[in-house]
Amino acid sequence: MTDDDVTTKTVQLRRYELAPGVLDDFVAWFASRLVPARTSSGFTIEFAYADRDVEEFTWAVSAPGDAEAFLALEAEYLASEARAAAFAGEPMRVAVSHVRLVEPVL
Repeated sequence: MTDDDVTTKTVQLRRYELAPGVLDDFVAWFASRLVPARTSSGFTIEFAYADRDVEEFTWAVSAPGDAEAFLALEAEYLASEARAAAFAGEPMRVAVSHVRLVEPVL
């Protein structure tokens, strides 16, 4: 690992168009189950915002390292028991998701 690897982080922006009427339940689930699953897997939640007028939820998650390191960590997370437990028994609340790696400009 180089010094650049220690100071570099990769951020993934995630915007969800939610099914009608589920925003409050989604936010409660996100805070109580998804955040702990993500953070225990090595991610940092950068921010999370709800737009009630259009029932959208936008958040950013980051991990140390470059995009390749992020994607490797995400693959581990997606296959993890922590993620499976976070989603167990939960209804599908996301109608459309927009997920991209982003870069800082300021």
